Amino acid sequence: MKSKFRFFSLILLAAMLISACGQTVHADQQNNISYSLKTDIQNGQMVFVGVGGPINGVVNPTLVASVGDTVTVTLTSGDGTEHNIDFPDFNVVSQNVSGKGNSVTVTFGVDKTGTFPYFCNMPGHREAGMEGKLEIDGGAANSSSTSTSSEPASTATSAEAMAGMTMAQAPASSTNSDPATGADIVRDPTDLPGPIGDRGPTTVRIDLVAQEVVGQLDDGTTYPYWTFNGKVPGPFFRVRVGDTVEVHLKNDPSSMMPHSVDFHAVTGPGGGAVFTTTQPGKETVFTFKALVPGLYVYHCATPMVAEHIANGMYGMILVEPEGGLPKVDHEFYVMQGEIYTTGAHGDKGAQSVDVTKLLNETPEYYVFNGAVGGLTTEHPLKASVGQTIRIFFGNAGPNKISSFHIIGAIMDQVYNFGSLDTPPMSGVQTTLVPPGGAAIVDLKLQVPGKYTFLDHAISRMQRGLMGWLVVDGPAAPDIINGTPIPGSGH
Repeated sequence: MKSKFRFFSLILLAAMLISACGQTVHADQQNNISYSLKTDIQNGQMVFVGVGGPINGVVNPTLVASVGDTVTVTLTSGDGTEHNIDFPDFNVVSQNVSGKGNSVTVTFGVDKTGTFPYFCNMPGHREAGMEGKLEIDGGAANSSSTSTSSEPASTATSAEAMAGMTMAQAPASSTNSDPATGADIVRDPTDLPGPIGDRGPTTVRIDLVAQEVVGQLDDGTTYPYWTFNGKVPGPFFRVRVGDTVEVHLKNDPSSMMPHSVDFHAVTGPGGGAVFTTTQPGKETVFTFKALVPGLYVYHCATPMVAEHIANGMYGMILVEPEGGLPKVDHEFYVMQGEIYTTGAHGDKGAQSVDVTKLLNETPEYYVFNGAVGGLTTEHPLKASVGQTIRIFFGNAGPNKISSFHIIGAIMDQVYNFGSLDTPPMSGVQTTLVPPGGAAIVDLKLQVPGKYTFLDHAISRMQRGLMGWLVVDGPAAPDIINGTPIPGSGH
């Protein structure tokens, strides 16, 4: 009996050894495939660039492996911006990496054939160009497809990487103890320099600081704005035709993104953006000559450009003609913008950008000077009967045309499209301003009251787009007379 037991025990042990040996041989047939990528900005797009081996220098290279392989990808920051790399079909995403030279690594097995995407899942980055392919075949991996990489800075499991992604994508206001409040980002419409007057050409210095700020979008709603100088819109600049303009752009050290500036008043590639891609904590400088008088928009032009504009990075510059513009009593600075939030219009709490809505051109909010109600109770435009008024109006977009209208007023003169080389139009009820365009509106009101100005695509009022021009002075019954009906009108 004991001898039979020993016999069967030996048979069982041999089977286990054979099974173990079979597993070892199978493991030895697998390949460990390694790739190194770095992040970069090229030709106006965010991209991955291959490092080493046959993918060296290739933009968004195709990575190759075989079923059963273990794939290791090291991602190094080449542009300083916060990025990650996501392989959604394998449920793997890296931790976020930022700061030039820093790296993260992911390692995962591949168990199916096909062509699968990889991309950066930071909001807007995939759409800005950061997407490549991972091709998996059923045979032995081609060893020539591998590339060498430096020692990884850190390795993320799928669960760890997802946690890192969640923290990075949460709006900055998540650190605020009260997500219903934020900074006042609305620029006062009276915050603009006075006329230059009659002087000769000179050199004018412009200073901009890119600042990422959690601001108050609406009552109980915050949004992570990207701004010039902490307000929306950015500063209003005033120069004279023939001036040399020296632009200094600083990017706040706390920024997570590089930023730049494109002036529509510039004659030259990128409107200056090619000289001003500025990393956090850095400063760039360029000069341009103001050749053509007019009112011009400026905005950030870092990929994805539409996201930077929608987040608040825009403003205007006036290039005055020789001798300046006709004198008026009041000047105001107003810009229209669109905001694309993850939540629906009116949702409370901290919001963030929804890139799909941005690409589909379906904003949740339309705003004057950055926020709902910013130019009503907070900062209404104010004047008196008989005073002359000038509104410098710009449409940041990034997508929608504005039909600028002042209810109950006829515009005396409109410098269409911001042009000062052509005579203004007179007696205008509504003026069209394209995204990235501007208009100068002159008027004088003879009747006191609260005048609402808006975009006459009038349903946008329900999404936040309305401002007030409050005019005081004596009544004018010879012009308009009647008994107001409570609750009527607009």
